[in-house]
Amino acid sequence: MSSKCIEPEKLYSRDPKLTKQDVEIIKEWLKKQPHLPELHETQILLSLHSCYYQIEAAKTAIDNYFTVRNLCPEIFTALKPDVLKITSPVVFTGVLPKRTPDGCGILMFKLLDTKTDSFNCANIINLINMVSVLYLHLNGADTGVVALFDMKGFSLGHLTRLNVNPIKHALCLVQEGTPVRIKGIHVMNASPLIDKIMALIKPFLKTEIYNLLQFHTPNSDTLYKSVPKECLPEEYGGAQPSSQTMNEQNMKNILDNYDLLEWHEGQKVDEKKRMGKSKLANDVFGVEGTFKKLEID
Repeated sequence: MSSKCIEPEKLYSRDPKLTKQDVEIIKEWLKKQPHLPELHETQILLSLHSCYYQIEAAKTAIDNYFTVRNLCPEIFTALKPDVLKITSPVVFTGVLPKRTPDGCGILMFKLLDTKTDSFNCANIINLINMVSVLYLHLNGADTGVVALFDMKGFSLGHLTRLNVNPIKHALCLVQEGTPVRIKGIHVMNASPLIDKIMALIKPFLKTEIYNLLQFHTPNSDTLYKSVPKECLPEEYGGAQPSSQTMNEQNMKNILDNYDLLEWHEGQKVDEKKRMGKSKLANDVFGVEGTFKKLEID
C-alpha cells in the first residue's frame, strides 16, 4: 500500500535538487492525463531524480513506465506466493547491503539452481521487477545503480530457455521508464556463451546502455575497479552475507510487503482515456497507439 512508500520529506532532505515546485508542476500535468493512475509523491520524486531533475523527461518516463507495465502483464504482475516460492530458490536477485564508493546501489543476479528445467525466463524477469519495485518504493533512489550478472552455471540449455519478447519488453521498461540512473552493467564469469546472448539482446539496447557493458572473465579482478570486493557476497571473498542468506531475506521482504506490490499493480493505465497517440506503444509493441480523445475541463 502507498503508506509504506518512503516518506517524500526524506527524499527532499536527501537531495536538495528535488523541489516541491517541480513536483507540483508534474501533479498539475497528471491532472490532464486521465489515462494515468494517481501517483504517490514518492513516485514523482523517483522519476525526477532518475531524469536528472528535467521535468519534461520525467513526464515522459512516468507515462512510459506505466504504459509498458500495462502492455506486458506477463512479466510485470507480481508472482503469486506459490509461484514465488518456486522461483525464488532458482536465482538470487537483490540489492546488496553496501553501496559503491560513489553511492551507487548494486543490483546483483546469479543462478542458485543451475538445472535448466528450473529456469523460467518470464518468472525470473518478474522476480527481478518485484525486488526492484520494492527497493525503490521503500528506500528511494541511490546515486545510481550498478548491475552485476554472474554467468557461473549458465549453460547452453539456459540460453535455449530465454524468451525474446519478455526480454525485449523488460529492456524497454528499464531504458524508457524505470526511475533509476544506470551507471554500470557488469557481466561476471563471462563465458563464450556471452556472444550468443549479446546477439539476442543487442537489437534492443540503446547505444548509451550498450556502452556501459563490461565483461569479466573467470578468476579476473577487473570488476574491483568499479565494485570493490568488500561490497560483494562472502562467496566472492566479500564482506557481505552469502547470496543464499540474502535471497532468503529477500523472500521474507517480498512477502512482508506484498500489499505494496498489489497496490502498485492497481496503478493501471486506461488507454480508452488517453488523449492522442502513444508513440512507445506503436514503436515497441506494434499497438496502434491511437486512443479516444477526451475533453479536459
